[in-house]
Amino acid sequence: MMNVMRNTAVSARAAAKEATHERILSVAARAIRRSGYDGTGVADIMKEAGLTHGAFYSHFASREAMLAEAAGKACAESAAGAAEVAAGSPPGMALKTMLAAYLSREHVEQLEAGCPLAALGSETSRQAPEVRRVATRHIKATIDLLARQSPDWGQQSAHERALVALSAMVGAVILARAVDEPGLSESLREAALKHLTSVGH
Repeated sequence: MMNVMRNTAVSARAAAKEATHERILSVAARAIRRSGYDGTGVADIMKEAGLTHGAFYSHFASREAMLAEAAGKACAESAAGAAEVAAGSPPGMALKTMLAAYLSREHVEQLEAGCPLAALGSETSRQAPEVRRVATRHIKATIDLLARQSPDWGQQSAHERALVALSAMVGAVILARAVDEPGLSESLREAALKHLTSVGH
């Protein structure tokens, strides 16, 4: 009986710690997209998560470890969203639907919940290797997802179009967010969408 009670208590503590870990990651995944890697501090993350600064090291070995996990969560959320859009599209329309969602005004305005590549791309090259590894895996998976929507999937041509499409998508969102003229912002994303949906995808 005592063993059962002890095991139950241990399981409850482990579950509580896991839930807290996920809460920290959710806050951090939003924060890095909102403020960038360099603008995301441990103290701010823990405060927003409703925890003390001292509790951080019971969850992560270092700030870099947290950033890598947060980047992984942001990438996973982005990938799940893209896959959901693709799965819910009419036959043959998945790529156009994905492009329209990515290059929408809503996505440009959604810093905290949007694509981490557009939010963090220019900073990633200066991050720790584990952060760059997460970004690289997400880029490769996204290229594969885009290529799979092409009739010639498996051919080099589909892969190359996916490379260009991702580069244009991410670049257009970065620039649309960067400018201080709403009209130019709209033009950047609309031109990218028009081009990408008319070049044989």
